[in-house]
This record gives sequence, structure tokens and C-alpha cells, in this order.
Amino acid sequence: MSGKSEMGTNNPDGIRAIYERWSGKIPERIVPLSPHGSSRKYYRITDRGNTVIGVNNDDRKENIAFLTFSRHFNKHGLPVPEIYEVDLENGLFLQQDLGDDTLYTELTAFTNKEGFSGRLTDMYRRVLDYLPGFQITAGADLDYSVCYPRDRFDEQSILWDLNYFKYYFLKFTDIAFDEQALEDDFGRFTAYLMQADHDYFMYRDFQSRNIMWHQDQPWFIDYQGGRRGALQYDIASLLQDAKAEIPWHVRDELLEYYIESASRFIPIDRENFMQYYFGYALIRIMQAFGAYGLRGLHEGKSHFLRSISFAVHNLEGLLKRTRLPVHIPALSTAWHQITASDHLKQMGLASLEGLTVHIRSFSFHRGIPQDTSGHGGGFVFDCRILPNPGRLPEFAHLNGKDSSVIAFLQQSTSVETFADEVTHIIDQAINHHLQRGFSDLSINFGCTGGQHRSVFLAAKAGKYIGERFKNVKVDLTHRELERGHY
Repeated sequence: MSGKSEMGTNNPDGIRAIYERWSGKIPERIVPLSPHGSSRKYYRITDRGNTVIGVNNDDRKENIAFLTFSRHFNKHGLPVPEIYEVDLENGLFLQQDLGDDTLYTELTAFTNKEGFSGRLTDMYRRVLDYLPGFQITAGADLDYSVCYPRDRFDEQSILWDLNYFKYYFLKFTDIAFDEQALEDDFGRFTAYLMQADHDYFMYRDFQSRNIMWHQDQPWFIDYQGGRRGALQYDIASLLQDAKAEIPWHVRDELLEYYIESASRFIPIDRENFMQYYFGYALIRIMQAFGAYGLRGLHEGKSHFLRSISFAVHNLEGLLKRTRLPVHIPALSTAWHQITASDHLKQMGLASLEGLTVHIRSFSFHRGIPQDTSGHGGGFVFDCRILPNPGRLPEFAHLNGKDSSVIAFLQQSTSVETFADEVTHIIDQAINHHLQRGFSDLSINFGCTGGQHRSVFLAAKAGKYIGERFKNVKVDLTHRELERGHY
């Protein structure tokens, strides 16, 4: 399993107890690992240089599926983690530690150095050498009665994914659609997909983060959602894994390699296989959009927000190559609206570059500052309701950066209350923008001349943000002071 979390250092009693029962020893260390969006809790247990992974999951049916599949795949010689000890009643088990490296981390490391090289293509081929073993050989005598939540990727499962896409992605964006027309297309699209042969094991989440790279070979995890389904789904999941950004010509090459590999197990009619491949690639992408919408747009998790832009570009490339033999105009329109949206193409990228807060002081007489970022979001605070130092002769030729003006404004209870309210709003807005992956936020302070009150409060806000949010850039401008208009 990969990645340490910020969960704290309390060692769970259950994990410690099951390890002691299995090994007869007290562990030296138990470290929580990142769940990566899962409700399962993972721990790395260390004892005298040896490590195992402890898992805590309250979902009994999911545990039964994972443990049953693990033992079955091990029996067929497939590289999956060995299960050491199980306490099913308490949702605990121990499994082999496969390290922290995944196919995705290897992919990222290599592409940063040398692009998508032949070495990476070879790694993907090695992965695809195993996939037909899961789907066809192990799938032939698997106990599908333990599948969770359904024993096959049938009409109901497909409609679940389509509605996941509709409710957690489309309805959280500005994509317009006729709901009844979309539902009608869902029915036609589902009927088309169900025409493919779907009597094989479908891994369900066959993607680069679920393939560990351990001892210079691929190992496979997170197959507990597997069920009967079509061969096309898993290969599409791997090749259309958006953040992997596999070049399209390499995807084509790997798809042909997979068809050849699977043909060693059963006869594959390539033309028939390809007739359904792009349809399954699209249903997989829609399932991914639903997940990104739920975890990113709804829950505000930046990792999933960043994934949206990758998925949009992936969908755009796929649509250029796809000719479906089914009439689904409403669904096709929704897809094309997604790929035409500049907002979705940039979604979450700000979290990589950082949020910039543009703070402006200004005079209302000369107009409210224009938002040049193109984002269009933010606030205008009217400071004219506050005491005006400009009415006093001793402050007339000074501004809000001068110490005597600052002292005058700081002694006012109304200014302090106003600043506190503004701070509360700023906190809420910045946290929201960081969660949603937005790149710019405008905060404007206006007064009569843009000289005293607005300058003081703009500077105060800039200092507060700089101290409170270390990962946020502050762009502070006193418009009228810089133009010499006061």
C-alpha cells in the first residue's frame, strides 16, 4: 500500500491484537497509511525489519469478496497479496506488504525523466500478460456468489454508473441536458453494451494505482468490486486511465497486444471485440466522472478535482476515435459540452499552481476595479460606512499606510468589527476556492477617495492572508495611490 497519512499515531487495539495472535510477537511500530478515498483503514506493521499490512474494514460483505478472491487468485498463481490472518467478526485482516510503489508512481517517475518510453510500454505489456488470467482462467471457476454489491455488470450496474455520472457530475456542473431524453439514451446505451459477451471476471477497477510494482513485477490489489462482465471493460479501464496520459498510439498498440494475449486463452473475434470496446471505454469514463464529481465537486478533495481536467481531455480524445452503432443524441451532446468547457478543462489545476488573491483599494468615484483574471469571483467591501480620517486636516495629505492614520482607524470599534466580519468572509472564500481548485479570488475595498480607509483595510487583509494561508499568493494594489489620484 502506498503513502503515509496525517491520521495521527494512535495504534488501533484491534490491529495490534490480530498481529500478536498471528505472530506471537508485539509489533515495534504501527503506522497508518493513506486510504486514498476509501473507507478502509490500512496500517503498516513493523517488527524487526519485517512488515505486513493490517486492514480494518467494517463492510463484512466487501471483506468476504476480497478475501475469497485473494485466495482464489493465489490458487491460480496470480500475483496478489497473500492473506495471513483474518478476524472477520471485527473486520480485521493481515496481508502481504507490497511496498509503496505502484504502476502509477513508476509511470510518473519515468515520464518526468524520459517521457512515455519503451520501458513503460514494456511494463504495461507485463501487466496485460496477467489480465486474461484474472478474467478468463480464474474467472471460469470463481465463486461469484460472494461478489459485492452485484454478481455481474448487468443492466442495473450500468444504469447505476450512468446515474452516478448524471447526479454527481452533470448536476454539479453547468452542463445543460434534458433529463428524460438523457434517461432514454441511458436505456439504449445499456442495451447496446449488454449485447457484448459478458461471462468473464471483470476486475472493475483495473487501473495504474491498483497495480503495485514490487520486486520488479506487477502485483494486483483492490479487486473486491469484481463481478461477471465483458472483457472490454478492464482493458478500457487501464488504457483510458486519464491521469496516466498514455499516448494514443501506445494505447492502440497495447490494445492489440491485449487482444493477442487474450486470444491465447479463448478465440477472440477482433471486429466483434472492437464493436463494443469504445462503448465500455465511455461507460468507464462516465463512472470516473461520477467519482470525481462526488469526491471533488461535492466533497472538495483536491486530488479528485485535479483528475477532472485529465478526464475531460481523455474524453475528447476518445470521442474523436469513437463511432458508436447506437443513437444516443442527448448523451452525445452532454459529452461534447463537457469537452467544450474551458472551465472543466482547467478544473483543479489551480491547486497545482496555487491560489492568487487579488486585493485592491479604490475610490468609488473612479469605478470598481475590473477582474482581469477571467474568474469573475470575489467581493467589494464598501468602507464608506466607517469613520473617515480624510475629514480631519491632520490626515488630509496622508494615506492608510501612514502610522498616524493606522492608529486613528485601529482605535475605532466600528472599524475593528468591520475588519473581523471581512476576515470571516475571506476565510470562508479562500477555503472554498482552495477546495474547488480555483486559481483567482478578487477582494476589493472601496471608499470615497481610495486613500485612507480602503488602503488600511486592503493592507490589513493582505497581511492576514499572507500569515494565515502560506500556500496562497497575495497580489495587493492600491489603485488610486499608484496612479497619484488622491
